[in-house]
Amino acid sequence: MAKVIVALAMSLDGFIAGPGDSVDGLFDWYFNGDTPIRHYTEAEQRGVPVPPFRLSATSAEVFNELITTGGAVVTGRRTYDITNGWAGNGPLPGYPLFIVTHQVPDEVPQGESKYTFVTDGVASAIAQAKEAAGDAYVSLMGSSVPQQALRLGLVDELQIHLAPVVLGSGVRLFDGVERVGLELVRVVDAPGVTHLRYHVVK
Repeated sequence: MAKVIVALAMSLDGFIAGPGDSVDGLFDWYFNGDTPIRHYTEAEQRGVPVPPFRLSATSAEVFNELITTGGAVVTGRRTYDITNGWAGNGPLPGYPLFIVTHQVPDEVPQGESKYTFVTDGVASAIAQAKEAAGDAYVSLMGSSVPQQALRLGLVDELQIHLAPVVLGSGVRLFDGVERVGLELVRVVDAPGVTHLRYHVVK
């Protein structure tokens, strides 16, 4: 059965976005090397527009592992709206994307990703995503969906890409989340980022 993970870049003071949803400094490590992401390179070869990521070899290995073990993504309507639906190609082109929302949008951008709009809550969205993912991971994005999933005890693993920046304000990852027990699985030091992986103790 699919594991549910939260894999997000975060500042030293716990923010996954700064004021006005800015991401200044959080993703510099996406562009500080010369190694492309395999999944994105393959998507680009199919004609899908992808970000020009060039990571260090160390970060690219971590990123590629995350993508190859993934099977579906769950996020909220706010993230979907901020990204304009990723122009139809999702954060991981070709992966099914489940969006938790109160209202299904009138129009959905066309691309490689299949979007499912879930109106009956986070638990339902995660259950549907796990079915779609099979034995692969379900990745949670945004802030509200991971927070709700943590409160419901539905998260199996945290993967935090810790950027050496202090934002001071913005969107916190763990707002409203009570104590969560964690076991450290791995620490990977890379240029401009530290990749932390934790098992959630239940």
